[in-house]
Amino acid sequence: MTTPAEDHAAPAPPRRAALLTGLALTAGTLAAGVTAGCSTPRATHAHNLTTPPAAPSAPPATATRAAPVLAPAPRRYPAQPSEITHGPRTHPSKVALTFHGQGDPAVANSLLGEAEKAGARVTVLAVGTWLDEHPDVARRILDGGHDLGNHTLRHVDINAMSPTEAAAEIRGCADRLKRLTGSIGTWFRPSRSPRASPLVQRLARDAGYPHTLSYEVDSLDYTSPGATAVIRKVLAEVRPGSVVSMHFGYADTVAALPALLHELDRRGLRAVTTTELLS
Repeated sequence: MTTPAEDHAAPAPPRRAALLTGLALTAGTLAAGVTAGCSTPRATHAHNLTTPPAAPSAPPATATRAAPVLAPAPRRYPAQPSEITHGPRTHPSKVALTFHGQGDPAVANSLLGEAEKAGARVTVLAVGTWLDEHPDVARRILDGGHDLGNHTLRHVDINAMSPTEAAAEIRGCADRLKRLTGSIGTWFRPSRSPRASPLVQRLARDAGYPHTLSYEVDSLDYTSPGATAVIRKVLAEVRPGSVVSMHFGYADTVAALPALLHELDRRGLRAVTTTELLS
């Protein structure tokens, strides 16, 4: 998540001979189902993926259903710059895992489920066309207690676009989030670049986002280097306050997440939403 470091992708780190303890089963189940290439993940088959938790049975007629969660609006953080790459180092126990939202929703459900089993919360930057194809995923993200934000309408090179085109990319995704959740989303992240140009930062502010959200740790999971490589890359660079870029749609990410969260916990680092990291 999201995030398109693919424009400056380095060669994938070599695959290790064996995954960390507990990863082999998950990786073997998922590896056949997801393809490389962050911008256009290939459709996968549900039977190759970890089965999402079964939907709860309908409550009795006398029971009262909980009201749906509404997405919070973007917030201004006076102590933070226009473009945020990390949170305060004064919260020694917190980091934010952020996910580019695109690809097979079954993979997204698997990742969210693994995070929730570990008591972690994440930030999802959704692509607008993905929300068009899978509108239920927005509610799934929010109901799980995660942040949901804007990663442009079509995931194109927004920094290379004209002001009119770039504004349409930002507002197009914002409109979909508003229609689905009642909010334009908590964050905006530029597409196809880890940083937003000054023009894109201004257009994002005009659309209602006081900050653009970047990151300081790139997992390189979209290069499909193997789960062990993803884990080692993140753990080599993460520190208190870090914002980490990861992606939905990749088997290595699903396989890596349980062990990554376990190791973060062992180091005293808790994965929280970006909102909580900055609060």
